[in-house]
Amino acid sequence: MSDDYPSKQGKGGELHQQAETDANTMTTQQGAPIADDQSSLSAGQRGPTLLEDQILREKLFHFDHERIPERVVHARGFGAHGYFETYDSLADLTCADLFQRKGEKTPAFVRFSTVAGNKGSGDLARDVRGFAVKLYTQEGNWDIVGNNIPVFFIQDAIKFPDLVHAAKQEPDRGFPQAQTAHDNFWDFVTLTPESVHMLMWTMSDRAIPRSFRFMEGFGVHTFRMVDAKGKSTFVKFHWKPKGGLQSVVWDEAVKLNGADPDFHRRDLWDAICNGHYPEWELGLQVFDEAFAEKFEFDVLDPTKIIPEEQVPVRPVGRLVLDRVVDNFFAETEQVAFCTQNIVPGIDFTDDPLLQGRNFSYLDTQLKRLGGPNFTHIPINAPKCPMHHFQQDGHMAMKNPTGRANYEPNSWGKETGGPRENPEKGFTSYPANVSGDKQRIRSETFADHYSQARQFYISQTEEEQTHIADAFVFELSKVEKVAIRERMVAHLLNVDTALARAVAKGLGIDPLPNAAEPAVPPRDDLPASDALSILKNGPKRFQGRKLGILLSDGADGELLSTIERALKKEGAVGETVAPHSGEIRDDRGRAVAVTHKVDGGPSVLFDAVVVVPGKEGAKVLGALPPAQNFVRDAFHHKKFIGFNAQGQTLLDSVGIAYAKDQGCLSLKDEASVQAFLRQCAELRHWARG
Repeated sequence: MSDDYPSKQGKGGELHQQAETDANTMTTQQGAPIADDQSSLSAGQRGPTLLEDQILREKLFHFDHERIPERVVHARGFGAHGYFETYDSLADLTCADLFQRKGEKTPAFVRFSTVAGNKGSGDLARDVRGFAVKLYTQEGNWDIVGNNIPVFFIQDAIKFPDLVHAAKQEPDRGFPQAQTAHDNFWDFVTLTPESVHMLMWTMSDRAIPRSFRFMEGFGVHTFRMVDAKGKSTFVKFHWKPKGGLQSVVWDEAVKLNGADPDFHRRDLWDAICNGHYPEWELGLQVFDEAFAEKFEFDVLDPTKIIPEEQVPVRPVGRLVLDRVVDNFFAETEQVAFCTQNIVPGIDFTDDPLLQGRNFSYLDTQLKRLGGPNFTHIPINAPKCPMHHFQQDGHMAMKNPTGRANYEPNSWGKETGGPRENPEKGFTSYPANVSGDKQRIRSETFADHYSQARQFYISQTEEEQTHIADAFVFELSKVEKVAIRERMVAHLLNVDTALARAVAKGLGIDPLPNAAEPAVPPRDDLPASDALSILKNGPKRFQGRKLGILLSDGADGELLSTIERALKKEGAVGETVAPHSGEIRDDRGRAVAVTHKVDGGPSVLFDAVVVVPGKEGAKVLGALPPAQNFVRDAFHHKKFIGFNAQGQTLLDSVGIAYAKDQGCLSLKDEASVQAFLRQCAELRHWARG
């Protein structure tokens, strides 16, 4: 609009005055006013999202193109190669090729990530973790683009740009980075009750995992499996870590981001390079239309789960990561995951969030990777034959050969190119779809609190405390008191004790009234042990890391005993000493030092032992980093082993090891083995 336009008189001036009065009316980029910005256009209340929805299309299109060149979300990522091995044929469920033969091994690439942070952010932010798996099957690439949390903040993709805008840095100041402890995020989610279930998960320890290796992955949405006869079965995808679940505590997360912002990346790299290949089992929750009809919630609602007690998870194969990337940019940074990348035998449902993701992801790759030929990049290229008439475009590495570049054509097999194959080709499941075109959220999506409560009561007392503390910490960074109060009002519909604890931590008195629910919350849903991390721990120390604080003159025999026990357990030991290089034990043997003490804090380890020599104990006792090493280990409820000299250091910082069953004196092989058996619990939660 030109600068002199407002001064024009007559009809033009009247039009401008009208525009000023409508300044608060939301419009498209073409200026068309928007009546409903909350729901996508669908065929019926529970029907599929319609391609003609120009408002959804424009909103997602602009959102997908906001960043150059890093991903708008999931920018901070790390990937590895491996394979997926099928346990048995699943021909009874699906005609998908990779599930037809027992023992079939399918190449895989997996990318883990945080969501909110930029590429340079730290690994230990409190955040959802992306868990994206690309399977290079013999009938094309299948991408399971999931998270380490089985639900999501929103029900409809039209709200995704708003969610991410609210979670990312505030646009005027460019901070905070890689965290949601700020006004914009909590303003949005407290005005969006469907987010409450997801908030319970993100305020739990699920959002601060110890390692990519020790977290679950979920497909989030309900999908279909279709067999050779065209029969459809609903399915939800679960990745269960063979090493068990494990998280850090919040104080550790803060200190880990300072000590090693690449902690998760380094952990995965080191594990694979050391031959400790991470594994997950792929499990399926399989159910039919009859179950979907009688289930308490809508199976198309991405803010809901199906408890494993109601539909058990059926293990069908294992995912093994056994090779690191050769080049981070070429593979991890350029890999393109798209939810619409499925294979014959797998199909979508009418989940509105999934439908929007299917529409959006391809657009994202066009912007990030420079053009429509991103499948020519090796990490994205299928490992099965490709035949099509798509040609030219930016960065085309190959083009169709022969005379014909169109179909149908009459040039025959030699020069006519590929033809469609009705027998082998992908066929969408012929779900019956009908309904009026409308922007509306299904009434079956309206219960926003019942499963949030179920998640909370499924946690141990320790985990519930962590959830309350996380809410208090995050909301304490929110400046606007009304936003804090709105969150407490929502929590009153989840659990009164939780709401009171959060209100007390925030100094909110009296309590606000509970938020008005669209549907009265249920309090009869039973606890589900599968939702707790501590109830699903590994019960072993395999794959974990022991920090060994030592010095010159350390007991060589004891050190050798610890080394043998760790090797037998399949765990790793790293040494921490007053200086770099190496130390000499009491037998004169050189022991390599992994970390100088001020660069190797105890937060890097799952458990610690303090085994210095006699004189070295005095040296360590005078070093603040060594004092912090044992203080933090004790405060973080880690198991601590020590020798007689190590007691000196523990005494100097006031650790009451004599009355703590998580602290064990190490004298011989039997005591070392007993200590590692204790370490299988990972934390001594009984410690105050």
